[in-house]
Amino acid sequence: MKFQKLEVWQLSYQLSRSIYIETKELRDFGFKDQITRSGLSVPSNIAEGIERQGTKEQIQFLYIAKASLAESMTQAMIGKDIGYLDSNFVDDLLVKSEKIAAMIAGLIKSIKKRNLER
Repeated sequence: MKFQKLEVWQLSYQLSRSIYIETKELRDFGFKDQITRSGLSVPSNIAEGIERQGTKEQIQFLYIAKASLAESMTQAMIGKDIGYLDSNFVDDLLVKSEKIAAMIAGLIKSIKKRNLER
């Protein structure tokens, strides 16, 4: 499985794990479900996209991963503001998310370039 070797997948996997760990004791199950699902969607869609055969499908799943990342960032900021999530955790999550977003964008660009060269 080649997706596991990608640093962007590894970082997003760790980010998803950290969201689950941070929200383990949260009693607002609606919020908890939403933020864990959006966080889980990032590495899942990277993996699914990379394992797809067609360039168009690969790029589509990477864009979904990037959008899910933006969703989880938004939810984390709201969680911080309403006192559900630790401020330091959210600040760290946002920094890591920006890095992951840039890496996804770079991967998309690389796949598009590779497709043009064929």
